[in-house]
Amino acid sequence: MARDYDWKTGCDVEATLCVIGGRWKPVLVCHLLDGPKRFGALCRLTPNATERMITLQLRELEADGVVSRHVYAQVPPRVEYALTPFGRTLEPILVLMRDWGGAFKARQAAAEMEERSMRTAAEA
Repeated sequence: MARDYDWKTGCDVEATLCVIGGRWKPVLVCHLLDGPKRFGALCRLTPNATERMITLQLRELEADGVVSRHVYAQVPPRVEYALTPFGRTLEPILVLMRDWGGAFKARQAAAEMEERSMRTAAEA
């Protein structure tokens, strides 16, 4: 099922964000970098996302050709998600985003600690 895109700027970054933008899509793709995962495993790895949101995000990623869905014919049914070869091309982008996010979190933690120590010194 093809998605409709409403690219307002024509910028290639906007096209990328249409595919992996949002709160949960990059997280789901990052988890799939380690290999195929069952739906339940993806839910456990993203506990703050609802099952419905994960389903919607996976469907969009599947429609964009980033994720493949494999249903095993067994009882109970088993569904597994994996990155397609095209989806795997997102790895360098996501690794850079992960590294940048880690550095940003460390910077913020250091700034908060410095602010706390300055407040403590001022109170003393």
